[in-house]
Amino acid sequence: MPAAMVGGEVPMDGRVAIESNWEALKRILAMLVAMVEMGVGRPGAGGVGAGELHAGGKFTFFPRKGAAASRQVLAEKSKLSPALTLPRHLYLAILRLLRPAEAAARRLIIAAARGIVVTLPPLRPRKPKPAMLRGARAFLPKGPKRRPKPTPRILSLSLLDPPRRLFHVPRRPVPAHAAPRILGLDFRATYRPLPPPPSPNDPIDAARLGQRLAALGAALDDLPGQAQRFARWQARRDAAIAQGSSGASRLRRLTPLRRGRPPGGRLSHYDPAATLPRKIREVDEILAHAHALAVYALDCHDTT
Repeated sequence: MPAAMVGGEVPMDGRVAIESNWEALKRILAMLVAMVEMGVGRPGAGGVGAGELHAGGKFTFFPRKGAAASRQVLAEKSKLSPALTLPRHLYLAILRLLRPAEAAARRLIIAAARGIVVTLPPLRPRKPKPAMLRGARAFLPKGPKRRPKPTPRILSLSLLDPPRRLFHVPRRPVPAHAAPRILGLDFRATYRPLPPPPSPNDPIDAARLGQRLAALGAALDDLPGQAQRFARWQARRDAAIAQGSSGASRLRRLTPLRRGRPPGGRLSHYDPAATLPRKIREVDEILAHAHALAVYALDCHDTT
């Protein structure tokens, strides 16, 4: 565990709980990386790299020996190749574990930020542009459009839960292999067979999945830094609330956690003495415990 985390403002029992869950998430992340390596190493999987999780928590890929030079290899520091694919069944299995692991890491960051006080610089007032200048721009000739330079995307774990879509009705379209065959009266038309049903071994693009694994590993590697990052978010939110109506327009979220069960979790609350059913996984217990720690940390921050 990082020394800054042990010496923080988290109580003794909270530090022990955060450290134990932190170690468990590191083991789960290593298992997910091994699953990716197992899928990437198969012939025809679309990638030629082998995933590896270092002690520092960084998710990197290295090319295998004897790989063809024409293929795209996965570079270091989480630069993933767009050609990386995984079988459908393995991709879904990793995703079912990755989502609660991300939610648990997010809650550990919130719990670790308890007691951290940050000072933000004062907000710069927005200067309104003169009306004459805005109107004159409509008559000025437009110059050639310059293409913005693509900035490298920084991988970082989101500190806020994805919002719950209350009025979203999931669509259930008929798959292509089960669609009704409606033929016309033209007997000269060529008959086109229906596509085959999806197979568990179909290749799925896993570039985004690898980026999420890299972001999770980077967050677990720098838990005190992520706690400082969340403390700054809390300070900005509190400052916007204190400004009243002028600062409320800048707010998008009031709380980092959404109501109800955490994303990807199968436990509604944490109870160490309860008998868990067989469908409950280790990551579900970690998520429930981390959720309780995060709720306690947020309650302590709101009451201060």
